[in-house]
Amino acid sequence: MNVSDVSFENIQVTFSWMDYGLFLAMLSLSVLIGLYFGFCGHQDSADEYLLGGKKMSAIPIGVSLVASNISGITLLGVPTDIYRFGITYYLYALMLIPVCILTYYVYIPVFYKLQVVSAFEYLMLRFDRKIRLLSSGLYTVNTLLYLPIVVYIPALALAQATHISIHYITPVVCGVCIVYTTMGGLKAVVWTDTLQFVVMIGSIIGVFYQGVNVAGGIENVWKRADESHRLDFDFDIDPTKRDTVLATSIGTLCMGFCYASINQSFVQKFLSLPTKKDIKKSIILFYIGMLFIQTLVLGIGLVMYAKYYECDPFTAGKIKKHDQVLPYYVMEVATLIPGLAGLFLSGILSAALSTLSACMNSLAASMYEDFVSPFVPASTGQKTISNILKFMVVMIGLISTLLVYVVEHMGSIVPINFALSSITNGPLLGLFTMGMLFPVANSKGAMYGTMLSIAIMTFIIGGSQIHQFKGNMEYPAKPVSTIGCASNTTITSPGSSHSTGQTNEDDIFVLFKITHYYYTFAGAMITMGAGVIISYFTQSDTDSKVNPDAISPIVHWMSEKCQRSTKYDKTHEMQVKEAEALMSQTQIVEKTNT
Repeated sequence: MNVSDVSFENIQVTFSWMDYGLFLAMLSLSVLIGLYFGFCGHQDSADEYLLGGKKMSAIPIGVSLVASNISGITLLGVPTDIYRFGITYYLYALMLIPVCILTYYVYIPVFYKLQVVSAFEYLMLRFDRKIRLLSSGLYTVNTLLYLPIVVYIPALALAQATHISIHYITPVVCGVCIVYTTMGGLKAVVWTDTLQFVVMIGSIIGVFYQGVNVAGGIENVWKRADESHRLDFDFDIDPTKRDTVLATSIGTLCMGFCYASINQSFVQKFLSLPTKKDIKKSIILFYIGMLFIQTLVLGIGLVMYAKYYECDPFTAGKIKKHDQVLPYYVMEVATLIPGLAGLFLSGILSAALSTLSACMNSLAASMYEDFVSPFVPASTGQKTISNILKFMVVMIGLISTLLVYVVEHMGSIVPINFALSSITNGPLLGLFTMGMLFPVANSKGAMYGTMLSIAIMTFIIGGSQIHQFKGNMEYPAKPVSTIGCASNTTITSPGSSHSTGQTNEDDIFVLFKITHYYYTFAGAMITMGAGVIISYFTQSDTDSKVNPDAISPIVHWMSEKCQRSTKYDKTHEMQVKEAEALMSQTQIVEKTNT
């Protein structure tokens, strides 16, 4: 789904005093939480700042995982996707079950055993420093391009509702997030996420409740969705079809792994918990929260169709883009409940702030550990390191704020960002999975497999984006109608089922027509397949010494390499240096005595 072109030119709603009150209360409480943990939370060490001293509790971490995984893009985009293409996307809620189970039993044991602050530090322990820098660099670029979009879309909606220029709103919103993230560290991020999660839930429930009333009840909503085939499931295995059960299942499954299993923000929060039992609780809470939100946004999508089933606002010309449907709908019914518009926009902004703060904190952690830490003297105090991290958070926030103004004038950067996410997520998922499940994999296989995957996926996604931009390809949506519009238009549309470009769709290279749901899966499989094959033919004596802690426990029983390899952990190099220093001091003492 693409929310890059969201604008609200046809939606005119002015905030009431209640709307402003709800909005300002959420921002003020976020700042107060940051100030509290900044002055009273002892944020004077890297361990406290990044991991909360490893004393966080499962409930706020679980809530924070949900809040940081739900952005304003999700709240705007998923209901629109349901409205246009049906309920197939809801399979994401089901696919999160195997994601959570495998995250706990495959990925978490490795990260927890090694206690890495940066998820990419694992790749150095498993392979080498080059792999670590490559993967961390991909994550950094991807995140820096994603953050301004997270801010821009809700800020644009807020600007239209309040009639305040986005040039004033953006620095205020980003400034609030920078303040509480910088001062309070992970603790502030987690507790503000909890606050913002409550606001998000309140806004979604409010919109859903009002929508059901306007549509005439749940039964009527379900009936209209069924009549329009929005409840149907397509079991076709054609990879060029967008919303089949197979494609959606594979795509959302891989997306879940990218978010929950190897994402820096998730790994960092998991390691802030004192025990694996707490991690298990947080994962269970994460799934329950995601299931609840996904169910609500599914309902909102169906509720919107129940209201507009005879007068689609896009086909009728009331809005210019498909992704305007939800904001248009909310603003149209906002007058019926005082404060609903403010609650809705506060919810979208809360989702943006939770994602922004989590990404800033985790990106600062990975950048420090992967790029800055090697150049910091060993004698540097923890308070100095904490200040360096805070400075990095500020710089990341400022860069994100400035890039919002670039996004405003360069709409093409948004689809480029989504394409870049697909290009990088697959190789990264394949790289981590290969390292943990295939002891035969070596650094050469990891490097060449990753580079090959990036090259192939860049070719496929780039070609697809070019054809979509030219209008040569368009996925068919569910039928809509304008028979009930006041303009007396009597059009019944089967959806966008044809291309509008100059090129015949049959002449387009078949790989360019593959649905985006397969991108991450394809990237991961190319990385693992090529990586394992290359590793097999480039084995050396040094490859036999695999760190057993870097291999997932579920494959230890079938791996002789893990059983006979020497014990090694991330402190091994430091222990060797300490031993050498001790021997050197002993030799000096012996010479002095002589």
